[in-house]
Order: sequence, then structure tokens, then C-alpha cells
Amino acid sequence: MSTTTEQLSTRHLLGIKDLNEQDIQLILDTAANFKEVLNRPIKKVPSLRDITIANVFFENSTRTRLSFELAEKRLSADTINFAASSSSVSKGETLIDTVNNILAMKVDMIVMRHPYAGAGVFLSKHVDAQIVNAGDGAHEHPTQALLDSFSIRERYGDVAGRKVAIIGDILHSRVALSNILCLQKQGAEVMVCGPTTLIPRYISSLGVKVEHDLRKALNWCDVANMLRIQLERQDIAYFPSLREYSMLYGLNKEILDSLDKEITIMHPGPINRGVEITSDVADSHHAIILDQVENGVAVRMAVLYLLAGQRGM
Repeated sequence: MSTTTEQLSTRHLLGIKDLNEQDIQLILDTAANFKEVLNRPIKKVPSLRDITIANVFFENSTRTRLSFELAEKRLSADTINFAASSSSVSKGETLIDTVNNILAMKVDMIVMRHPYAGAGVFLSKHVDAQIVNAGDGAHEHPTQALLDSFSIRERYGDVAGRKVAIIGDILHSRVALSNILCLQKQGAEVMVCGPTTLIPRYISSLGVKVEHDLRKALNWCDVANMLRIQLERQDIAYFPSLREYSMLYGLNKEILDSLDKEITIMHPGPINRGVEITSDVADSHHAIILDQVENGVAVRMAVLYLLAGQRGM
């Protein structure tokens, strides 16, 4: 793999808001190089052989955690996996105590998912290790946005000028905010679509279009990113029933075939089949959902590799 002399402008990856367009392009270009590595018979490179990374997940995760673990192994890093549900956190230990105990084991980098927005920023001010935000509450999920952009770039050649509709539970989604920021910084147009109760009031201040009619959103866009309903974050009823939501905002093959053009379907996972998207759409040639999963490893390899080059900052 060819190495780059360029560097990120930040020591941590806490959110897309901290990256500029050059940072984003550098990550995506580096990910393209790593994707070539992943398609070789020998998929491992020694880039992070002297780096120890702790995966600290205070929330359940399968796809993101496995993707980071695989990225770290492909880069030859040493890894520690920490699940808060089976740790001293459940006994009352604080976030800083937990991480300081991990740092005492000489950890260089922490990949953290946490239920509270801003947890990564808080931690970055109190510990010496570099922090990668793997999702903080309903705030940001930067590596998901980066892999989504990488997948769009792979499909169309460029993100600039593309029209992307993010459809579903915008209010509770960390994926939505990170994607909006990431796409706009690359010159894409963004629309959000969903019921009024699931569109946050501040959304228009981000310069996105707002639509409540699914068909209008689909006819407008090149790419539809379908978000799941995050029932675990909803403390009140935001719509009458999942059945009614699915009738108004669920994407099925009949709707897809009725459009005037072909569009690309994305989904950050996990999919609620039959709610926001039907199986015949998820498994169709329109969908690049499995490409997103594959690209997630390459993008996370790129992030870890580039951040490791900033360790002296």
C-alpha cells in the first residue's frame, strides 16, 4: 500500500464537525488504498504493529465493534475489548476511572461508544490517549458517515453534486447528523424525510431540505439512506404504530419500481425488515448495504492509520 505524507488536522476523531474537506478526502483516499489490501490473499499490513487500541463500548454494538476489531487486526495493532455491561461500570465506576485503568495498561488509542452525547469530547480533555468516537448518544457517528460517503463515491465516482435523502428517525439518529455534515462538506445536497415528530426543530439551520412525503423525497434524490426507527431511544410515542409508519415511510419494491429513475438504497443497519425497508428492496441491485459493511473496515483502517500518525500532536 502506498503511504501518504499528508496528515489529518485533528488528533482525535470526535465528530465530522471537527474535520475539514481535506481531512475527509484524505480518509476516503486512504480507505481506497486499504480496500485494495483487503482484497489481496494476505490481508494484513504491519502499519500499527506497535500501537495498542482499547475498544470501550458502554452501549451494545455488533457491527461497529466487529468492524473496528477487524480493522485493528488487519493493521496488526494489539487490541483490548471492554464491554461496560460486564464491567465495574455496572458497579458504579466513573468513565474517567474506567478509562484511566485501561490507560494504565499503556493503551495508545481508545475507540469508544457511549450513550451520552459529548462523552468522547469530555474524555479527550482528561486523558492522553487518542479518542475515536464510535457513536455518542444521538449526537454523532463519524466513521459511519465516512463509510457512507466512501460507498457513494464508489458508486458514482464523486459525492459532490449528488442528492442524498436521509429518511426515517432523524430525531434520534447520530448517523443522520454525521452524514449531513459529511455530505455537505463534500458538496452534496441533503434532504431529510420523515414524520414531523421525528424531524428535529433545528434541522433547517443545517441547510438541509425537509420533506414529509416519501415519494417526493425519492423522486428528488440519487441516494436514499433509510434509517431504522430507534425505539430504544424513544421515551414517548412519536407515531401511532409501526404498521402506520411502515405504510407512510416504508420503502418497498412497488414504490421503487414506480419512480422515474433508478436510485441507490443505503442503510446503516441493523435493518428492521418490513418496517423502514422490505426484504425485496434490501436484497435488490439498488441496495449497496453489504458494500457499506465491507467499506466500513477499510474506512476504519484509514482513520486509525491516519490518527496514529498524529500521536505526537
